Amino acid sequence: MKPNSHFSRRDFLAASSAALVAANLLSPEESAAAPTSKLALHGGEKTVREPLPPFVRWGEPERAQLEAMLGQDSLFYWQGPQTTLFIERFREICPLEHVMTCSSGTAALHIAVAAAGVEPGDEVITSPITDIGTVIGVLYQQAVPVFADLGRNTYNLDPADVERRITPKTKAIIPVHLCGNPCDMQALRAIADKHGLILIEDCCQAWGARDRGRPIGTSGHIACFSLQNSKHVTCGDGGVVASSDERFGPLLQRFGDKGLDRLTRGGLFESFATNYRMSEPQAAVAAAQLSRLEDIATRRARLGNLLSEAIADAAGIEPHEVHPDDRCVYWFYMLRVRPEGLRCDRAEFVKALAAEGVPASAGYIPVPLYGNPVFQKHGFFAGRWPVKEHDLTSMDYTQVSCPEAEAILDTGVRVVVREHMSEKYVRSLAEAVCKVAGHYAT
Repeated sequence: MKPNSHFSRRDFLAASSAALVAANLLSPEESAAAPTSKLALHGGEKTVREPLPPFVRWGEPERAQLEAMLGQDSLFYWQGPQTTLFIERFREICPLEHVMTCSSGTAALHIAVAAAGVEPGDEVITSPITDIGTVIGVLYQQAVPVFADLGRNTYNLDPADVERRITPKTKAIIPVHLCGNPCDMQALRAIADKHGLILIEDCCQAWGARDRGRPIGTSGHIACFSLQNSKHVTCGDGGVVASSDERFGPLLQRFGDKGLDRLTRGGLFESFATNYRMSEPQAAVAAAQLSRLEDIATRRARLGNLLSEAIADAAGIEPHEVHPDDRCVYWFYMLRVRPEGLRCDRAEFVKALAAEGVPASAGYIPVPLYGNPVFQKHGFFAGRWPVKEHDLTSMDYTQVSCPEAEAILDTGVRVVVREHMSEKYVRSLAEAVCKVAGHYAT
């Protein structure tokens, strides 16, 4: 080699790895993690070459239920055969006594908060990285969302930070099983019991997940699910809220049905609530979808875990963290880049992944919920916030900060994992991640 030639450490590793592979000195797993070729972004060959088959989400089971529904005299939810079937199948996966079908996951959460007796000025602790539907019901009950920080790679509530944020005004905790990854429900339930708080599980991204072997939704007092189009199972839009706690379970139906208790048939409104009812056509599709759930959950769990294992040693990134006794169902997979370990920013890293054929995107939501203009301006009701104007809260969202949550959104990379992917395809995703990480490693 000439003294003045430029031969970087990366070039040396690439050349050495190629030679070792040729000599059969590297295993297939080790060779996948080695930077053996030029990035597709720079003109190299794309890593992910297998085309994905069509993502078919419905077929004969849904058609059969819809045809049965068309033979009915009524499409109203109350004691309708499709709603009854959906509730039966729901209880098979989440064995809770009181079940109310509803129009969305947002509706389910609002019903839960109302049934829990959350009052004006009460505080409800939850995650800053979630859909705004998690807190819409809290705000409509004139209560105050309080945001706690998250675990570094679980992306779920940090129990220690939850407990730090409890005040005499705290009424409930809403853990969000983000990406289908179960929160530490044992720790959160212990905190809730210690302080006399109500635990409402936001399971909207977690159909089929298991928390230390338990069906998701069964560790808290109330469980809420979404059937929105992007969820594991869907009827376009819909939701379900359920509980076995006798303080709250009997209230779920009336808080989803204008305050009317249909069991008493008295016709009087003892409570004030909105109309969040689900119709029979929605229930028919949802009931059929539930027959697919276990296969969906099993496959997503296996594929997501496979991806984690295959990229565990990649330089400059941190895989999704899942407790070994839990089943994460990966509504999406999220890894984090470590800027100090890479010679590129996240935008270039994602661009390089996309060029390799990886279905990846940067982050999840643009900012934590408290960073959105409606929170920064406290403008929830026609630009105003009555509970603050009447001194029922001193909350100022311009002063709220959850450092780990903010860092997650700044460094997270979202990767699509779906049940129709093959293991071979997911291994190629992992190979691409390792290739890009190896190229940019410091």
